[in-house]
Amino acid sequence: MNYSDSVVPRRPRSGSLGATNAPLFIRRMRFAQVLMVLAIGALVGRLAFIQIAQGSYYSKMSVAQVRHDLAVQPLRGGLFDRHGNILAISSPTSLVVADDFQITHPITEAAVLSPFVGIKPVLLARMLHQKSGYVVLDSNMPIAEGTQLSNLYLQGIVVLSSSLRSEPNGTIATSVLGGINNSGSGSAGLEYQYQSLLAGHEGSERVFASPSGINLPNTRVVLLHKAVPGVGLELTIDTSLQFVAEQALGQQLRATGGLTGTAIVMDVKTGQILADASLVNTKVPAGVLGPIPSWQQSIGVPGIQQTINNLAVSQVYEPGSVFKIVPFSAALDSGVVTPTTVLTVPYNVTVGHRLFHDAERHRLEHLSVTQILAQSSNIGTYEIARRVGESGLLAQVARLGFGQVTSLDYPGESAGLLVNASQWYPSDLAALPIGQVDAVTPLQVLDAYNAIANGGIFVEPQLVRGHVQANGAVTPVAPSLSHMALSPKVANILNHMLRQVVVAGTGVNAEIPGYDVAGKTGTSQIPTPDHRSYIFGAYNASFVGFAPANNPVLSMIVIIQRPQTVIFGGSVAAPVFQRVMSYALHHYGIPASGPIRTVNKNGASVSSDVT
Repeated sequence: MNYSDSVVPRRPRSGSLGATNAPLFIRRMRFAQVLMVLAIGALVGRLAFIQIAQGSYYSKMSVAQVRHDLAVQPLRGGLFDRHGNILAISSPTSLVVADDFQITHPITEAAVLSPFVGIKPVLLARMLHQKSGYVVLDSNMPIAEGTQLSNLYLQGIVVLSSSLRSEPNGTIATSVLGGINNSGSGSAGLEYQYQSLLAGHEGSERVFASPSGINLPNTRVVLLHKAVPGVGLELTIDTSLQFVAEQALGQQLRATGGLTGTAIVMDVKTGQILADASLVNTKVPAGVLGPIPSWQQSIGVPGIQQTINNLAVSQVYEPGSVFKIVPFSAALDSGVVTPTTVLTVPYNVTVGHRLFHDAERHRLEHLSVTQILAQSSNIGTYEIARRVGESGLLAQVARLGFGQVTSLDYPGESAGLLVNASQWYPSDLAALPIGQVDAVTPLQVLDAYNAIANGGIFVEPQLVRGHVQANGAVTPVAPSLSHMALSPKVANILNHMLRQVVVAGTGVNAEIPGYDVAGKTGTSQIPTPDHRSYIFGAYNASFVGFAPANNPVLSMIVIIQRPQTVIFGGSVAAPVFQRVMSYALHHYGIPASGPIRTVNKNGASVSSDVT
C-alpha cells in the first residue's frame, strides 16, 4: 500500500490557534505602528520646538564655547623731560602667534610667514611642527605689517594687539624712571609710583578661538571697546643736564674707586629736580655694606651702572660736616652768636666720656664763627652748639626738614634715622652738630641748603611737573608747597658765610670762574652695620652748595661713598659740583656774578672737614 496515497489532508478546525490569533496580530501590528508614529511625531515636535522656540538659546551656547572676549591692554603713558624729550615711551605693535595644531601645511605657511616674522622658512617650519598649541612668532611686529599679515587669513595664525616700551635716550635717568616687568606693570621708580596713571584702562576684543586660545580658521578679531591710553608724565628732569651729571659723577667714581655716587641739581625757587644721578661702581666690592642692585647697563663709563634704588631718597648716611648748618643756623637765629663772634677753639675736647677733635692737629686758636664754618672745625662747632643746647638743636633738625619724607612720595624713600630727647646721650651735644648721630638722605641735605639759598623758604622737591594726555596736551601739576624754615636775615648771613667756605675754606675746588659759589664740604665716617663703631678707612665725601650765591638759581649736592684714592669731600665731591654746576649755569644762560675773583688756595686744607 502506498502510504502517501492513504494520507488525507485535514481542514483547520473551527476555533483553532491560526484562526483566533490573526486578528490579534493585526491589532498589535497596528498598535505598534501608532506608537511609532506618535514617537516620531513627538521627536519631530521636540526637534521643531528646539529649532524654533529654543534655537537661539542653543545657538548661543554653541557659539559661547568658542567665543572669547579678551582684554586689550592700553598703550602705556610716556615719560618726558621738561623740554618734551622722550625718556620712555610705549609704541603699538602686533603680537603674532600660531596654533600649530591647526596648521596642515607648515612648509607652505612658513614660506609666506618668513618675510613678516624674520625667521628663516626652514626654522619657521620646525616651529610650526611643535604641536604645542601656542607658538609666539613675533611679539613686536610693526602695526602695518601686522595688519597686512592678518588680511592673509593664514590657517592657525592670529595677530593680536601689543606694545613695546623703549628708552630712546638709553640708560639716562633709569634710577629715577624705574622699569616695568614682563606683564607690563611698573616695577620700580616712577614707573611703579604712577602705575595707575600710566597704565590707562584696558579695552576688549572678541575672538572665536580654539581651546588653546588661538583664533579659529576664517574668523576675525572684533573690537568691542577701545582701550584708553595711559596718561604720560612730564618730568622736571633736563636730559642734557642729567647726562652731564651722570658722566661727571661716573667718571669720578671710576677715578677714585668709589662704590656709589649721588648727584642732585635743584631749581632754588621751585624745588624742581633738574638732575638726579644715582650710580654704582660694579668694579668695587661692596663688602659689609652689602650689594647695590643695578640695572645691569653701563652709562658709558666702564663699570658704572644705574642703581635700581634711587639713592638720593632711599640711602641714609651720617652726613658729617654738611650737617653743621643745624647748630650754626640755630645759634644765629637765637642770637647767641654772630658771624664775627670769636670763640676759643682747642684741638680736642671730651664730652660725655667721648673724645672729640678737629681733623688736623693745632694749637689753641681764636676763630670767628665765620672762620669756624669755613675751616669746618669740629670743636668750634661744638662750642657753638653748646650755646644752643639739646632742645634747640633737636628743634632745628626738624625745622630744616630732617627726619621727614618729602612730598615726592617716591618708592622706597626714607625719612632718615634721628635721635630724640628720650635717646639723648651727653656726648650727642658734640656728635650731632658735626653729623655723627643722625642718618639722613642726600635729598634732605640739599633741601636744607636750598632753603638758605631761597632766603629761608623751604620748598618741597618736585619730580613731576605735568600730566601728558594722549593728544599731547600737558596739564601742569600744582606748584610745590613751601614754608618759612629760617628768617631771611639768618639765611642771608649763612649765605655769606658759606661763600667763605669756597673762597678760603675747604671748598675751594668748587669755585666757578665768574660766579659766586656758596657751599659746604663733608667727609664723614661710615658706621658698621650694627652701628657700634666705624668701618676703618671708609668715608662719605660730599659737597653741597648753590650758585650764583648773590642771586641763587641752582642748588646741588654730590656724595661719593667710600672713595679709595682720596677721601675728602673737598677733593672728591667738590670737583664734580664744579663741573656740573658750571655747565648748568651756562646751559640756562645765567649771567655771571661779576668779575673773576682770586680764590685763596692756601686757605684751610680740604682735609679739615673730616668728622
